[in-house]
Amino acid sequence: MTLTGGTKRLKIPTFHVDPQKLLFSVSSFLAAAVTLTIAFSASLPRPWWALLTVYVTAQPMAGAFRPKVLYRLGGIITGAVMTILLVPNLQNSPELLVLCLASWTGFCIYLAVLDRTPRAFLFQMAAFSSAVISFPYLDDPGNIFDTTIARVEEMTVAILCVTAVHALLQPWSATPVIRARAQSFLGHARRWTAEALGSHHSRLEDEHRRVLAADVTELGMIAVHLPFDQRWAPATRRRVTALQQHLANILPLASAAANRLDLLRENAAIPSELRALVDDIIDWLTRADSGLGELRPLLQRCDAMAAAMDRQGNWISLLTGSACARISEFLVELAASERLVQRIGAPGRPALRAEPPSFTLARDHGVAALAGLATATAIMIYCAIWILLAWPNGSATAAFAALITCSFAAQDDPAPVIGRYLLATLKTFPLAAFYLFVILPRVDGFEMLIITLAPALLWMGYIQADPKRSPQALPMFSCFIVAMGFLARFQADFALFVNTGLAQLGGIVTTLAVTRLFRSANALWTARRIVRANWGELAQLSDIRRPFQPDRWTAKAVDRLGQVAARMALAAPGDVLHSADGLADLRIGRNIIPLRRSLPHVPHDVRHRLGAVLAGLASFYDARWKDGLAKSPPAGLLHAVDHALLAMLDLPQDETRRRALRALVGMRCNLFPQAAALGKEAVSD
Repeated sequence: MTLTGGTKRLKIPTFHVDPQKLLFSVSSFLAAAVTLTIAFSASLPRPWWALLTVYVTAQPMAGAFRPKVLYRLGGIITGAVMTILLVPNLQNSPELLVLCLASWTGFCIYLAVLDRTPRAFLFQMAAFSSAVISFPYLDDPGNIFDTTIARVEEMTVAILCVTAVHALLQPWSATPVIRARAQSFLGHARRWTAEALGSHHSRLEDEHRRVLAADVTELGMIAVHLPFDQRWAPATRRRVTALQQHLANILPLASAAANRLDLLRENAAIPSELRALVDDIIDWLTRADSGLGELRPLLQRCDAMAAAMDRQGNWISLLTGSACARISEFLVELAASERLVQRIGAPGRPALRAEPPSFTLARDHGVAALAGLATATAIMIYCAIWILLAWPNGSATAAFAALITCSFAAQDDPAPVIGRYLLATLKTFPLAAFYLFVILPRVDGFEMLIITLAPALLWMGYIQADPKRSPQALPMFSCFIVAMGFLARFQADFALFVNTGLAQLGGIVTTLAVTRLFRSANALWTARRIVRANWGELAQLSDIRRPFQPDRWTAKAVDRLGQVAARMALAAPGDVLHSADGLADLRIGRNIIPLRRSLPHVPHDVRHRLGAVLAGLASFYDARWKDGLAKSPPAGLLHAVDHALLAMLDLPQDETRRRALRALVGMRCNLFPQAAALGKEAVSD
């Protein structure tokens, strides 16, 4: 709103309330009220712990925390069992007890980082539930069994309440989120493919295009929640899995088509028929009212031109045929994806030719082990400082530090997030003090307590529902709720308030210091490991002695492409990450697949030449994997590819052999772009 007075214009900021975010906040507050009611009625010793658990486990999607409730309860029980096993038996050896608890926590974080699915919540909850149950009572472990049972009861009540309330009010559903994410991906894919097909691009792997690979993986993460989200979940889950496979194919096919067109433009050799076809396809991709019914004529023109060019046998015609074939395959995958997106959430079994394989995620044991080791080391340092200094509040500090460390262990560099966690905590202390010493002394009765807490908790819950501000919510809830205490009898103890606040701040500051010491440069190291792992798997894919699992490789390669994209901004201009062409590697891997499939369908001498190409690729990528450098391919590999091309051209063509021929053309374009750009009119030795 703008008010005009004289020559001055006064802008008054307006605040828009999002109904969905408000509904989420109200749902969480009702769950908190029910939880406190049960906790006070059942005389649970720490109602504040149950209240904090409500907001820790609340999720903006109803379907998103229904499956996690099982994982979280399982993790809490697992952590409680480990606490009961370790603490009573090792209470006379505090050093050994700390070592065992730290090792257990680190092992759980290793499993959580390795898993990369919602199942990781089980391991994460097992890690910090054992830590927050054990550490505050290591000075007096005599009642550890009763304490553990009480913590389990409090957390269980909270998790069940928040799940039930959100399930009834249903703030969000996973299905619209999946549909919106898939439609966004397809819209971006249409735009950047139209741009790439219409102009020259020396590097197609621009940042915004590579980030699209992360969306393919995220669709599968969201789809895990579908069985708990809607009636037609099994059908939708199968559609989402099939959609992931199609989207994973879109990336390499679109970039391959643009790569061939770039090479043709460099040689000024684009036929007028192909130029007209590309213009029509770009028009279809960019028009808002374009329909799938218009695709059939375009596909027929692509296929006819590809077949005609393959028969001519010279290099320019092979490039043209490869471009047409890749454009056709891209359009088929795009159309199949759009049909699946339209059917997501609809009843009925999807009309799939076969049950789609699950979308395999790339897992790195080294990265997971580093996260687990850093967590275990950090916990041991906290406890060593606590024990050596005989710090009275050291146990609470260690518990808070363990909670924060476990919460952010999966991130490459948690330090910036923990720094913002510290700032949010500091900003919330005045509000907590105002409530504890000014408002709560005037409150009489449970009903008035709930009404009094409503403004603060609803405000924080609204922040939690906002994706941009949600990281601030957890420290705000933690500071506010822990400072309140919420015991059966009100206690406004200033000394206790200060000691509790210092324990929280000490835990955060200690966590931040240890994180900066051990993990501040971890993101680029992780990205380099991902790139090297992709090279290693390309070497295995090329090795005919290895098992052949093309769908599994494609899924993992696309997943890795998304992981590297998220870390590219941190790399220096001369870093190896910039010289590693992730999309080119993905295209080469997709070209290896038809070569391996064609081996049983060609004569022995041609099979020998194809085997030489595969052996050269295996050796080349194995050398990259061992040295960790994006080396140029050897000239001998170009010689092997050319020999294989000549041999394939001499054979009668069927569909399998035609795919292998186009794969060899693609390899030559990706591995030796300068050789392809020389403008030779015939493929020769």
